[in-house]
Amino acid sequence: MSAVPAALLKALGQLGDRAVLAVLVKSVAVTLAVFALAGWGLYEGLAVVLREERVAALLPEGFAPAAQALAALVIGLAAFWFLFRVVALAVLQFFADEVVAAVEARHYPALAGQARPLPLAREVSVAVRGLLRVVGYNLLALPVAAVLTVTAIGPAVVFLAVNALLLGRECTDMAWLRHCAGDERGNPVGAGERFLLGAAVAGLMLVPLANLLAPVVGAAAGTHLVLRRLEGSARR
Repeated sequence: MSAVPAALLKALGQLGDRAVLAVLVKSVAVTLAVFALAGWGLYEGLAVVLREERVAALLPEGFAPAAQALAALVIGLAAFWFLFRVVALAVLQFFADEVVAAVEARHYPALAGQARPLPLAREVSVAVRGLLRVVGYNLLALPVAAVLTVTAIGPAVVFLAVNALLLGRECTDMAWLRHCAGDERGNPVGAGERFLLGAAVAGLMLVPLANLLAPVVGAAAGTHLVLRRLEGSARR
């Protein structure tokens, strides 16, 4: 039987821990700050575009400020909806050490202290590679999704499957990279469990407000799956 449901329940139960709660607050604050900064840059950029004579000539007099605000709002909301999980997980990479340590301390005392924090340069590298994987895999999925548009739900299923694969890997890698001693390809969590975890986190990210919790819940659950395997190996 899959250990994913139990891992998710344990992760949800630990949201009240001070260490996990601190990561949640910090990661959400930084993620929202990134989107706020990007939104401000978008708004200012639209102002420059709308001041261009050729563009301004197409708009009714005095309509430019309203067009700027409306365009910034629509584009900003769309970007938040489609890119939230990408940015949130990239941000969480910089706090993953704290999530792993908190789960170890509460549930796996025999493994506590064994995780090795990643240097900043390594954290940046992991975050960037994660971003590139998301962009690359979703671009590869576009033609398939386009073919399946006639089925109505086909594109949604395709992108859910792709992002489940990506999320499952990222959420378990947060713990594995801190325990792997250089063997990054040896993630002990099976592909099926990674996919189920990723699908659960992807589903949470579709729910307003729950999407703010989803990255931390996924990271904690992924840590449980990795440490459960490592603990089992240590007992043999």
